[in-house]
Amino acid sequence: VLEGMAEGALAGKLVCSTIKGIIPDENMIVGEYLREVVGIPEENIVVITGPCHAEEIALERLSFLTVAAKEKAVAERVAGVLKNHYMRCTLSTDIYGTEYAAVMKNIYAIAAGMCHGLGYGDNFQAVLISNAAREMRRFMKSTCEGPINIKKSAYLGDLLVTCYSQFSRNRMLGNMLGKGYTVKSAKAEMTMVAEGYYAVPLVAKIRKKHEVKMPIVKAVNEVLYEGKSAKKVMAKLALKLN
Repeated sequence: VLEGMAEGALAGKLVCSTIKGIIPDENMIVGEYLREVVGIPEENIVVITGPCHAEEIALERLSFLTVAAKEKAVAERVAGVLKNHYMRCTLSTDIYGTEYAAVMKNIYAIAAGMCHGLGYGDNFQAVLISNAAREMRRFMKSTCEGPINIKKSAYLGDLLVTCYSQFSRNRMLGNMLGKGYTVKSAKAEMTMVAEGYYAVPLVAKIRKKHEVKMPIVKAVNEVLYEGKSAKKVMAKLALKLN
């Protein structure tokens, strides 16, 4: 879509992204792509993330969005358009960290789903997700500028809702893999896209570039792209968690 737009079509406009993914060819998150490839000034880029599921917004259940922009005033302007009686907004100046968190939580939800499908209980899930939060923090410390408070809703909150929710497509994919589905059969049975499937190899490349220790991402990549058994991979991963 962006490549087909006339030159200068977005000049002077705020560009808001709700995409939770990485541009494959450039291996960039959308905010970076908008700045470096499309040429959108950083101060005109806005990233909108969770923690929330669209299903609950449709049901008008109280939900929170995170609106991230370089300038707080810009985030406030966009948040003002989105707010209503069931939608509230948290402001952030961390464009890239919030976007990476929105990508990575889908990978961790696949891992959580695998463990659920394999019969691991809530006790193990709690350890898995706390390790995922620390893994996410290590990754973002290596790839993002400035301090990141992993405990804020855009990071930890989005991770929790995606790993635990019945609406999570990524957890659903992982659950089927844990129950013995092949990757091909699990994807064929799903009616919606599990974004984490496509994010895994791209995050794995960035992880290698920055030499970040990420055993959970590595484990999910082994199951999805190396044909390894979810049961064996998760049993091996369990020995590395604490």
